[in-house]
Amino acid sequence: MKPILGITLGEAAGIGPELIAKLAANDRLRPYCRPVLIGDARVLELGKKIANVKFPVAIVENVSAIDWDGPISILDQKNFDPTYLEMGKINVPSGKVTGDTLVTALHLLDKREIQGMVFAPLNKQAFILGGYDYEDEHALFREFFKWEKPAGIMNVLDKLWTFRVTCHIPISEVACSLNKENILSAIQLADATLRLAGYELPRIGVAALNPHAGEGGLCGSEEVTIIQPAIAAARAEGIEALGPFSADTIFIAAFKGDYDAVLTMYHDQGQIATKLIGFDIGVTVAAGLPYPITTPEHGTAFDIAGKGIAKTDATEQAIIIAAKMAGWRG
Repeated sequence: MKPILGITLGEAAGIGPELIAKLAANDRLRPYCRPVLIGDARVLELGKKIANVKFPVAIVENVSAIDWDGPISILDQKNFDPTYLEMGKINVPSGKVTGDTLVTALHLLDKREIQGMVFAPLNKQAFILGGYDYEDEHALFREFFKWEKPAGIMNVLDKLWTFRVTCHIPISEVACSLNKENILSAIQLADATLRLAGYELPRIGVAALNPHAGEGGLCGSEEVTIIQPAIAAARAEGIEALGPFSADTIFIAAFKGDYDAVLTMYHDQGQIATKLIGFDIGVTVAAGLPYPITTPEHGTAFDIAGKGIAKTDATEQAIIIAAKMAGWRG
């Protein structure tokens, strides 16, 4: 049976409501899951108006009341009236509501009423100004679930997954932040997440830190002293980890299909490559958490919000990935 996925409408001033309305109107939700929309029904109506689409909607109070053969259902939060909303502008009340809706979906996950969550884009500034004082929404997720096991952000571009050992730290701190243990942990987390998404034996290409993979120690020692030992330890566990490969060539092989995932040592090492190829089709996955959580990578796109021209590819892919992580195999 297809999994039940909670799908939030995202930041009302952005393209989220438009994206969800387009997917619902074009029947691009039900092929992968049993969808339940979460948000204010008035915001969904705004999304329908912007997208210039029409479809029936059933307003329900709980997931158990949904008729899966009936219209698309929404858990109406009744918490935001968009009548005077200015599209593409920071709106603090909307930022708070976006965070509140995420928390509602997290509670549904925790109660096992839904099996995964896809959240339409939020605006980080509005989210924080609205009272959610976190580095990002993923910190909220970890706190909510009291999650102390390894977790992190993976990005997916078409069939290629990317992960990183370090994330939002200055480049001057990257080398001293790397060690065998955290590299091995990142490889293990990437492997486990891809297996959850249906890969039997994921091929994980590991990027080097230094130019030309350190040239055997002539241009930095990290490849020899910590990255290679971490890869060897992963392979001893049955993980198909390969490398380390020079960061300036690893994505050439990856986009040809040599690897299912690439593990980079720091944020921009992978983000530059993937965003150059397909910024508007990437998906972000909250890896390591107890439930599948995904979102389109492109954000709220304030520059085109309200214009009806937003593309749904990344959001649809986020739904497919969440459904696969929840057990759907298509």
